[in-house]
Amino acid sequence: MSLVSSSFDLPDMGDYAYDWALVDVETSGLTARRDRVLSVAVITIGPDGEQTGEFSTLLDPGCDPGPVEVHGLTVERLRGAPTFDQVAGRIGAMLQDRVLVAHNAQFDYDFLAHEFARARMWLPVSQRLCTLALNRQVDPPTDDMKLGTLAAHYGVPQQRAHEALDDTRVLAGILRASLREAVRLDLPLPLVACPPRAESQFTPQPPKTPCAYRNPGRLTPGGPLQQGMKVAITGETAHARAELVGRAVAIGLNMMTSVSRHTSVLVTNEPASSSAKARRALAEGVPVIDEHAFLRLLADVRPGTAHEATAVAVTPVAEREAEALAGPVELAPSTTSAVPVPRRPVPSVGTLDKPLAGRRVLVLGGVHADAAAARTRIVELGGSAAVNLSASVTDVVLLAGGEGDRRMSRITALELPVHDLHWLTAPTATAPAAATLRTQEPHVMPRGGVIDLPMPHGRPAPDWYVTAGWSPQTDYEIDVVAFLLDEDEQVTFDEDFIFYGAPESPAGTVRLLTGGPAEQTIALNLASLPPATRKVIVAAAIDGTATFGRVGAIQIGAAPGSSGAPLARATLDAATTERTMLLAEIYRRGPVWRLRAVGQGYDHGLDALARGYGVDIAE
Repeated sequence: MSLVSSSFDLPDMGDYAYDWALVDVETSGLTARRDRVLSVAVITIGPDGEQTGEFSTLLDPGCDPGPVEVHGLTVERLRGAPTFDQVAGRIGAMLQDRVLVAHNAQFDYDFLAHEFARARMWLPVSQRLCTLALNRQVDPPTDDMKLGTLAAHYGVPQQRAHEALDDTRVLAGILRASLREAVRLDLPLPLVACPPRAESQFTPQPPKTPCAYRNPGRLTPGGPLQQGMKVAITGETAHARAELVGRAVAIGLNMMTSVSRHTSVLVTNEPASSSAKARRALAEGVPVIDEHAFLRLLADVRPGTAHEATAVAVTPVAEREAEALAGPVELAPSTTSAVPVPRRPVPSVGTLDKPLAGRRVLVLGGVHADAAAARTRIVELGGSAAVNLSASVTDVVLLAGGEGDRRMSRITALELPVHDLHWLTAPTATAPAAATLRTQEPHVMPRGGVIDLPMPHGRPAPDWYVTAGWSPQTDYEIDVVAFLLDEDEQVTFDEDFIFYGAPESPAGTVRLLTGGPAEQTIALNLASLPPATRKVIVAAAIDGTATFGRVGAIQIGAAPGSSGAPLARATLDAATTERTMLLAEIYRRGPVWRLRAVGQGYDHGLDALARGYGVDIAE
């Protein structure tokens, strides 16, 4: 019998009271712009937690159903089912004026948005809530955030995993339990606004083939073109632009849609043009040639240097097991060598060198420099520095002014130990409550720390999710971005810049996911990255004139898969006056991929950061 009642059992839900539409879809694949929905279930719940409606159906996708071994939906089972456009009206009516809820909500939202677009309809959703993101905020003591794991933790029965209706009923129990935890901890809900999106955004775009050659630099006067050169075109041309681009790409040139200091040459018949590309070329000293000269040079393009191909190594099973038995590995703050990262077993409390091992400590109050120093000290003592109140917080350090923090009343009610700054000089700590312990704890990385990303079970690297979180802000927004860089620390082409306006690389190997106003994730499939990509930079930028000194600490966590628990975690708060910050880099070193916690800030904005990597976002 479920331990989770069908209502919220709370006297006043206040800011947590919404009409909810809980959704689960089973799909033919993982790419919303390409794959189709095979089954869908919707359950509606009122602000009091009581169920008000339910609908589920199989769907005929008109294509191969994909991984039958996962969802069990064969062609025979789907034969005779309605198509999505035949049930879109009913689904839309259930979603209208409700908050869409799903586990990994962006996945379900994107699939529904594409299906509604194919049916020539708008998806009537203005807000969504991800129970995965909500539980990352709650931070229950589970070893991962999978639906089944959370169901077991919250006492919700699960009968048929990957069956849409049963998964949605399980989701309803998890939502009720998670909301009760959010109320108990006084956590703001990570609601995501979902403005209407133009239908053209759902039109599949053919992936651009990455250039196979390194950029040899700029075209020299009277010299030849060379494979790998970055070429941009602006203005009217005698030949069709598509023809010029096609010929150049076929011969090994890298055609760009913007100009940067790394552009090899700009092609234009109007050198005095006031176009943005021409202005940038003039400012950066990029050579300019006309169309006739470009066509002449295309007849004799010299061979280039191919990007290095690197195989991804897999740690043998026996070696991984030996690493796990070796126990936790410590990193110096500025080490340049990487270490394998077996998950940390829960340590015994009170060891002499790491007295805060197993503790998660929240710092409140103080000026930015003092709070940053306190968090650094917590990591030195073996603890993990929290940026928000959650179920895993074991201690609170109160600096000047911290007693006025809005979370103090809830901390008092939860009876968490509260210490002053002197506690970090010689801390004493009792064993954490059993309710806060996990079987395995994330590896705590200092700023500059490096780890090797493991390759489990001898398979190619899975999707890795690098999630950044911070204290909720009201006066400004923070944007997480990613740059896919080659050997020269430059993007190969413009689409290698992932940001809110272009949240997915053309091949879908790197994606920006929004879990809420205070959490964003870069998801990347290391096994599918092209050989030209040597490094992925994950950065954050503040919209407007605010600085990271006002934001405070940003926490990053690296996890295998969307529902995986973080294998490594770092708290970064060295920035003060900076408006952009490099959070992490994932890079190839020989046969393996590594993750570095960076924490380097810059006073300039996102536009200047992007230009440094060869992207002009003004375009």
